Amino acid sequence: MIRYDVLDALPVRSVLPALADALAGDGTAVLVAPPGTGKTTLVPLVLAGLAGLAGDYPARRVLVAEPRRIAARAAARRMAWLLDEKPGESVGFTVRGERVVGRHTRVEVVTTGVLLQRLQRDQELAGVDAVVLDECHERHLDADTAAAFLWDVRQALRPELHLVAASATTDAEGWARLLGGAPVVEAAGTAHPVEVVWAPPVRPVRPPDGMLVDPTLLTHIASVVRRALAEQEGDVLCFLPGVGEIARVAGQLGELGEVDVLQVHGRAPAAVQDAVLAPGERRRVVLATSVAESSLTVPGVRVVVDSGLAREPRVDHARGLSGLTTVRASRAAGRQRAGRGGREAPGTVYRCWPEAEDGRLPAFPAPEIKVADLTAFALQAACWGDPDASGLALLDAPPGGAMAAARNVLSAVGAVDSAGRATRLGVRLGRLGVHPRLGRALLDTSGAGAEAVALLSEEAPRDYGDDLAAALRRARRGGDAYARRWAAEVRRLRSASSGLSSPSAPNEHLRVGAGTAEGADERLTGLVAALAFPERVAKLDGGSYLMASGTRAEVADGSALRGAPWIVVAVADRPTGKGHARVRLGAAVPEEVALAAAGALLGEHEEVRWAEGDVVARRIRRLGAIELTVRPLKDADPTLVRDALLEGLRQDGLGLLRWSREAEVLRQRLAFLHAHLGEPWPDVSDDALHARAEEWLEPELGRARRRSDLARTDAGQALARLLPWANGEAARLEELAPERITVPSGSRIRIDYQDPERPVLAVKLQEVFGLRRTPTVAGVPLLVHLLSPAGRPAAVTSDLASFWTDGYRGVRAELRGRYPKHPWPEDPTAAEPTRHTTARLRR
Repeated sequence: MIRYDVLDALPVRSVLPALADALAGDGTAVLVAPPGTGKTTLVPLVLAGLAGLAGDYPARRVLVAEPRRIAARAAARRMAWLLDEKPGESVGFTVRGERVVGRHTRVEVVTTGVLLQRLQRDQELAGVDAVVLDECHERHLDADTAAAFLWDVRQALRPELHLVAASATTDAEGWARLLGGAPVVEAAGTAHPVEVVWAPPVRPVRPPDGMLVDPTLLTHIASVVRRALAEQEGDVLCFLPGVGEIARVAGQLGELGEVDVLQVHGRAPAAVQDAVLAPGERRRVVLATSVAESSLTVPGVRVVVDSGLAREPRVDHARGLSGLTTVRASRAAGRQRAGRGGREAPGTVYRCWPEAEDGRLPAFPAPEIKVADLTAFALQAACWGDPDASGLALLDAPPGGAMAAARNVLSAVGAVDSAGRATRLGVRLGRLGVHPRLGRALLDTSGAGAEAVALLSEEAPRDYGDDLAAALRRARRGGDAYARRWAAEVRRLRSASSGLSSPSAPNEHLRVGAGTAEGADERLTGLVAALAFPERVAKLDGGSYLMASGTRAEVADGSALRGAPWIVVAVADRPTGKGHARVRLGAAVPEEVALAAAGALLGEHEEVRWAEGDVVARRIRRLGAIELTVRPLKDADPTLVRDALLEGLRQDGLGLLRWSREAEVLRQRLAFLHAHLGEPWPDVSDDALHARAEEWLEPELGRARRRSDLARTDAGQALARLLPWANGEAARLEELAPERITVPSGSRIRIDYQDPERPVLAVKLQEVFGLRRTPTVAGVPLLVHLLSPAGRPAAVTSDLASFWTDGYRGVRAELRGRYPKHPWPEDPTAAEPTRHTTARLRR
């Protein structure tokens, strides 16, 4: 008996005529309807002609695509209940590892991942009349991809296929454009007002760090839940980022008397999911992930407690790491969550962050295509016949860098050819329903690795630990919802890989082999992880592990992996502010298996470089960035030695050469000429000499083999090669920048060119008597330091004529009493210059 009373009360019913008109036109529509209006349940029944309402469509077969398994099951059960049937009759569902449909099923709810698999096997979707893509606003990558493929199907093969993009809140105009100008049909909700209570922690908490959330915040959230129970009526729905946080808050809430505490997430048992989605006999606290934002309707909720956190995929291409990370939830998500409190009556939302921070939150969640690992997406596109996804109808184009990284992975596992087209192996991998890396590991082990692949394809509970082998044994023992799903996935993978294997012949080192059951587990998990993530094979190096990719990783204190000579890092994240990754799931692996699985990264090469102040020449066998063996290299390539020496000069400076006094003076003279005359006189600064090192240090560089050879190189002799010999200007060096200058006394005094802007002539005052003008070099007046008879500075001038007139009298008065044996004429311009005392002059 159809529950007409419930159907009649669903707000979306008022827009069914408009939806029918839209689909009668071009066959596409964008349906925007708030949560709880019936878009997920009534619309598919009407499209299939099952609702028994006036204006129903004729009998049709409808696919409804949901982003999550829990939502797919819940939607199918709800529709079956509305028809007073059981799932599998008129309405059924298919999720990975579970299929509940019958011969007479007309509405089938599937996950978007399942829909993609069907489209790859049967692009026409034979027998399907309409597809509803639900919760488009969440922008999951599979949903975006499915929408693009379905549009291709309508354009090329099935123009009669009806397509509805349905969402609680979405970019309606964007989806309408994407679907060729589809009409937008909007249904009003029945939301009641929701009061906002700001409930930030009293003390500052640390921001999310990868998958870690400050325990202080979780304690605060538990206290806010208790506060909400005391201050408000009705059930409480608390949003938390993940399963681990839900378990911690549940543990802190403990016993709440007459209140039931339920945990809702993708791993929750079906019985718990059913209990949450049905009215409760007692008051309830429902701890949920973002799955409850729009995909599920939880009856009885009057109060929402929002942690303000969410989990989103992220990929670190530089370190080759990807996975979920904890982020601040967007303002759009906040509105969705708050709205859950006003579904049935006026409600309240407690927001666990300061009101001042709300405006700084992102407006919308990031589309997965912008931030996630695109390897699976790139394989889907390649199998669809559009390797670069340029022809797909997508709201956001995939980032070029992420696609390039994805293609590199696909090429490495043999899934695509040099043009990016899917190979036969790639098509097989695309149909296994797991990440291409894991699919390749499954095929390489001929299905023997199904247990480990299943464990890696869905994040295991945190209390399973970080040792993949121990987690595998824990899953085998069963006893929880994850283990049951894992067992179902193992069966599915064994069935999917039956009769399939990798085209590459298995290496003897890659066989699991005999031994104890525990030893076989260790070898199997290590093998599968190494085959799936060869660049994450890691060797113990000091206190951390160095991956073949070059990234360092650390394992937690007390980890079973700690101290293992070799591991494979299956899951890792990078804590904020740290350069090392943190291993969250990995496997110990024998060295021979690590080398065989990551064999493509093995290589031997000669390395000649400047290190620790000298040339180091070695022959190195590497696994990616990991050094396996190192041997001294005696006959190194001279070109590589030359490059290492040049690098040494850049790092440690030109002081590696032998700089005699003459060489230093020559460099100073050349610097002076370049500063004042420019070309052809060379620039002899450090940067300029490094740039021209091969020019002025030949043939010395060709003969040198190590630092000691550089130390024997006469820098002055080498530097002379930079003089402008070609045009004859080099011969004018002594004329333009003489090393010494003859003063009136006959002495040849050295010019100090340390300051190229103003060379200095330091000379005793008596030796320049009679010199009326300041000497110059290259037209630049020297800065004359006039010295006392003892060689101490007495005066500094760049204008001797002015000094004799204005300054000499004071210097004479000061020094004549101190040095009476030396001449101090009243008119120095007419006096005879001398290097001697007055007595000697008389003789």
